[in-house]
Amino acid sequence: MIIVHIILCLSYTIGCEASDSGSHSLLIFATYIKGKTPFEQFSAVLMLDDIQVGYFSSKEPELVLRGMMNAENTPDPTDEKNAITVFTAIHEHMRIQAHNLMHNFNHTDGIQIHQEISGCDTLGSVIHKEAFNAECGDEFLFNIQQNTLHTDFKWPGAWDAVLLKHNKWLIASFYQPLCVSVLKKYMSNNSKRIMKKMKPRVRLLQNALTHSGGAQLTCLATGFYPRHINLTLLRDGQPVADHLITGGEVLPNGDETYQMRKRMVISAEELREKHHYTCTVTHLSLDNKLDIDLTFAPGPAATVSTVVVVAGILFLAGFIMMKKRHAGV
Repeated sequence: MIIVHIILCLSYTIGCEASDSGSHSLLIFATYIKGKTPFEQFSAVLMLDDIQVGYFSSKEPELVLRGMMNAENTPDPTDEKNAITVFTAIHEHMRIQAHNLMHNFNHTDGIQIHQEISGCDTLGSVIHKEAFNAECGDEFLFNIQQNTLHTDFKWPGAWDAVLLKHNKWLIASFYQPLCVSVLKKYMSNNSKRIMKKMKPRVRLLQNALTHSGGAQLTCLATGFYPRHINLTLLRDGQPVADHLITGGEVLPNGDETYQMRKRMVISAEELREKHHYTCTVTHLSLDNKLDIDLTFAPGPAATVSTVVVVAGILFLAGFIMMKKRHAGV
């Protein structure tokens, strides 16, 4: 449950905004664990958009490149040095922060988990978010184009005016240019992976609910990339209310493509009203929106199993009649 809450706290909105605008992001997902576990005390993954390209841990303090890259991807010594400097600084910050938060919240026993996201995008934004034991914490968003720094401090020890000015200068002068420089290199080395567009395969499925006489309608889109997609269920051309919809999470397929499904339950009475249902999808890989229609016939929904049974009965009857004819010859 803690991990679920931490993921919600650290949802990387910078990545979603980048997907919508055609921009790209480079993000560090770091975890510091205090207490006895089989995991490393500090670990971090480096993500280009939604693809892991690097890994760093306290066990082996060096940047390990991940994934398929171009042949000329030999790490630059300066880049390696800068990466180790950044990861080491994050590790030290999280160690001190976790120690302070443990005492502030009186969490001195058991396993304590501190996580953070830090990174940038090609639009000029720098993001930083933290979470500790399922509690959303400090965060800031710096926009280099507007020269603005928005902060939301929830924990003790917030920046005063002097420190705020210093950190704003540090982000603008060091972290943002360094991050964008590395981001552009990774984009060049992984261009085929991050620039690809895979069209979604979309199906609208109807399953009978025998206990109620109604049906469950499922819209499934799968095999698409990039991950951002808009999927909407319509009834007679109007969007179905959100509270009637379940699902909607974007999930990985394991082959660097994604899937999403949304479901709704339709009562037996609604089935008899002959409503027209549509699943409509928009995605960067599609020139136009894709509409998949399903019109319900009145009465209980026909299911695959019903069709199979009817077909089986007809086949059996035909087979018996054929045997009788041959026997009479």
